[in-house]
Amino acid sequence: MSNHPVSETDLIRGCISGDRKMQEMLYGRFAPKMYAVCLRYSNNAEDACDLLQDGFIKVYKNLEKYRGEGSFEGWIRRIFVNTSIEHFRRKTKIGNTTEPHENHVEDIEPTAMDMLAEKDIIQLIQQLSPGYRQVFNMYVVEGYTHKEIGEILGISEGTSKSQLARAKVILQKMVQEKLQNS
Repeated sequence: MSNHPVSETDLIRGCISGDRKMQEMLYGRFAPKMYAVCLRYSNNAEDACDLLQDGFIKVYKNLEKYRGEGSFEGWIRRIFVNTSIEHFRRKTKIGNTTEPHENHVEDIEPTAMDMLAEKDIIQLIQQLSPGYRQVFNMYVVEGYTHKEIGEILGISEGTSKSQLARAKVILQKMVQEKLQNS
């Protein structure tokens, strides 16, 4: 027996028609994965919960716009990433997080990441400054290019690259410290 007896198509139709049970099913099916997305972009669990709620409100409001092209989960994920980015824009100015010397930071390959649990990695990412965290998540986790990141966040492609490089350096140091203290 399937864990999801209701098809995505029926789920979407039910939610559009205002069926509360279908809305609850949609939430139950996607909330855990979308919470993980929100957690990566937020400072803490409380902010992640706020993003989760805002994201689902947007999903429900925009379900009629889903054209059935590509993965439904991917469509939902994009809404949550965009919601997180909008939230970030309102809270901070990303342009102020860079320093001129950051354009020359060497890219360090993380070697110890495999030794950490996912929750440890998320906690470390949450410790990055908002600008670094945003670029890191968008590039490493979501797969945006530096050009796309620059366009979305209103920064230059070079700034995106330097923030990613700096985030990796900082994360590498944090990983090393965590492993030494373990």
